Formats: sequence, C-alpha cells, structure tokens
Amino acid sequence: MTELNPFSVVQGAAEAVPGFEGGLGGALNILVLLTVLTLAPALLVLCTCFTRMVIVMGLLRQAMGTQGMPPNQIIIGLSLFMTFVVMAPTFTRAYEEGVRPYVDGEITDYTVAWDRAKQPVRDFMFSQIEASDNWSGVYMMLEYRGIDTSDPQNLTRADVDMVTLIPAFVISELKIAFLMGFRIYLPFLVIDIVIASMLISMGMLMLPPVLISLPFKLLLFVLVDGWQLVVGSLLNSFVQP
Repeated sequence: MTELNPFSVVQGAAEAVPGFEGGLGGALNILVLLTVLTLAPALLVLCTCFTRMVIVMGLLRQAMGTQGMPPNQIIIGLSLFMTFVVMAPTFTRAYEEGVRPYVDGEITDYTVAWDRAKQPVRDFMFSQIEASDNWSGVYMMLEYRGIDTSDPQNLTRADVDMVTLIPAFVISELKIAFLMGFRIYLPFLVIDIVIASMLISMGMLMLPPVLISLPFKLLLFVLVDGWQLVVGSLLNSFVQP
C-alpha cells in the first residue's frame, strides 16, 4: 500500500496542464494552497496535539458542570491556538526543510520534498509516544498490517510508515488526554460528594447537589487560577523532538 503524497498530486497536475509540463508553475501555487487546505483539518486533528487539548478542555467543562460554558467555540479556539504554539517549531522545520525548497525549485523530486516535510511531524509524534511509553499501539498496528513485532528491538522508526504511525499516535493521545481528565475530575468530584453528604444529613433530599456545588467549584477554580494551571499543564505535557 503506497502512501498518499500531496506533492505527487501537484506534480501530476502540473504535467497534465498545457504549458506547465515538467515543473510546478507559478499559477499552480493556488493548487498547492487548495491541497494544503483540504488536508489541513485531518492533519491538524490527527497529527498534532489538538486531540489532547480539546479532549482535556471538554472533560474540564464536564467536571465543572457549567452546562456548556465555556461554549464549544471558545474551547476549540483556545485548543487551536495552543496547538499553534506547541507545533510552531515542527511546522517551521517542515516548511523550511521540505515545502519551501520544493516551491523555490531547489528540490525537483516531489518524493524527496514529501519525505523532508513529513519528517518533523513524524519526529513529533514519535516523541509523544516515547515520552508516554505507548508503543503498544504501534505494535498493534504493525501486527495488523502483517509486520513481525515479536522482537521490538529489531524495529526502527523507519519501519513505521505514516499509515501506521497516525492511528497509533491518536490512540496514545486519547490515553493521555483521559488520564489528565481523570486527574482534573477528582477535586470537583470531592466537592460534589461533600455537598451531597451535607444535603442528605440536613434532610434536603429534593435539592439537587449540583445546584449548590457549582458555585463552590467555580470559586475553587478561580482561587487556584485553574485556567492557567490546566493550560500550563497541557503545554508542558508535550515533548519537543
């Protein structure tokens, strides 16, 4: 199974358009932009830290019980900009090593440009998997594709292609995100239990505990500067290659 190479798509289009045979003309820069924009959502969600960011933020909102506050637009927007902050060195390296040399004509072989552009992203994904020791997902995907993983010492990163690496990376990110969400849930769960016990002891069985615990959870979250703690923990949880 061959990998989808966006540079090969652009190269084929350049050869098919009359007047642009043999290379990538300036007018086809629009085609490059459209190709990038088409692949950007999937790459942003699956190949970057966006998955961990948005899941932890969503679990935080559920733990606080604020009924949709902050709204989805705020959570996704904040996660998106945090992703840009974390991925900026990786994106810069991918552009400098792969995209810009190809657009400037320094590299004429699109396979070389694609390999150089994807390598920083691969290094980032491998760094997160290695930091969390979640290699089991990589081995599972390799075994499903018929690759022998009985002796992991003989495997190298070059043996793991993008089709195998991306789902393994997503599984690793999901695991880390839910572990972080569990830790965030604990203090809010304690407040809910304490409030519920007090209401039961007072005989106020008809009063929803969430109605009383919500102000206390918001007060606690503000007093400890919760947003800065959560965002800081998320940013520091990523390892730069």
